[in-house]
Amino acid sequence: MNRRKILGLAAAAAGIVTLAWTGASHALDSRFQDKNGDLVADTPTDPSQQVDPGTIIFAYTPVEDPAVYAKVWDGFLRHMEKVTGKKVQFFPVQSNAAQIEAMRAGRLHVAGFNTGSNPLAVNCAGFVSFAMMANKAGEFGYNMEIITYPGSGIEKVEDIKGKKMAFTSQTSNSGFKAPSAILKADYDMIPGRDFEPVFSGKHDNSILGVANKDYPAAAIANSVWHRMLARGVVKDGQIISIYKSQTFPTTGFGYAYNLKPELQEKIKEAFFSFDWEGSALKEEFARSGEEQFIPITYQEYWDVIRKIDAANGVSYACK
Repeated sequence: MNRRKILGLAAAAAGIVTLAWTGASHALDSRFQDKNGDLVADTPTDPSQQVDPGTIIFAYTPVEDPAVYAKVWDGFLRHMEKVTGKKVQFFPVQSNAAQIEAMRAGRLHVAGFNTGSNPLAVNCAGFVSFAMMANKAGEFGYNMEIITYPGSGIEKVEDIKGKKMAFTSQTSNSGFKAPSAILKADYDMIPGRDFEPVFSGKHDNSILGVANKDYPAAAIANSVWHRMLARGVVKDGQIISIYKSQTFPTTGFGYAYNLKPELQEKIKEAFFSFDWEGSALKEEFARSGEEQFIPITYQEYWDVIRKIDAANGVSYACK
C-alpha cells in the first residue's frame, strides 16, 4: 500500500479516534514558540530558562518489558556519558502517557518516542526529534500487521466481525490509529459496532495475547513481533498475519527543547558517533533490520502520521 492510499484511508475514517488530549491539531502548547516554522519548540533564548541537568534521564518507548531494554541500552548510555561528560540514567516507563508526562514535567531529558506518540510528545512536552534507527542502507520503518492464531476462525480481515480485536493504546499509530482508519475505509468495520475492541497496553502484550489465544486478533508493529520471534518469546506457527500495511517511520529519538544548546549538540554527537558493532543495541535491533542512527526531522518524517491523525480528529494539545 502506498502513501497516497493510506492518506485516502485516513481521510475516509475521519472522526473515529478520540484521545484524552484537547485543543487544535498540530498546535504547540502555549508554553512553546516555533519562530522558524519547523513544527517543534524553539530552545529558549534566555539562558536562565535553559536546563543543564547533572544527570541526563533517558527513556525508550515502552513497547516491551522495560527491564529487557535497560540492559540493551546500557552500552549506549555509557557512550553518552563519555560524550556529554554527564551521568546518564535509564528511566523504565510503563506507558506512552507516562513518558510524555515525564518530559512535560522536566523529569525526562532524552527519549525515544514511538511513532504514534511522537506528535503528542512534540506538541505537548516540547520533544525535539532528530534521529531514527535504520538499516545499513539507510532504509527505515515498520509495518502495521493484523494478526491471529491458527484455528481462530479468522482467515481474512472481514472474519474479525463479531469477535474481539486487541489494540495497544489510543496513542499508538500501528496499535490503533492506522488500523482503525484502514478497517473503516477498506472494510466498513468500526470498533464497537462490528467487533469488540480491547486495549492491551503494549505491542508485546497484544502479540503474546494472540499467541496464547487470549485475543482472536490484534493490530501490532511487526518490528516488535520480529524481535520477539528472534528471542524465542513467541514461535513460528503461533501467529498468522492477515494484513500488512505500508511502511511507517519508527521510534523517533530526541531531547527536551529547553536543554542548553551545547548539551543538545553533545547528545546528537553521542547518537551519531555510537559504534554499533558488537553492542547489545545491535544484537537486539538488528533482529528487525536496524543497525545505525540516521538524522531526521519531525517536520518531514512524520508528515504522513500527522495527516492520518488530522483526518482522524486527533488533537496534540494537552490539558
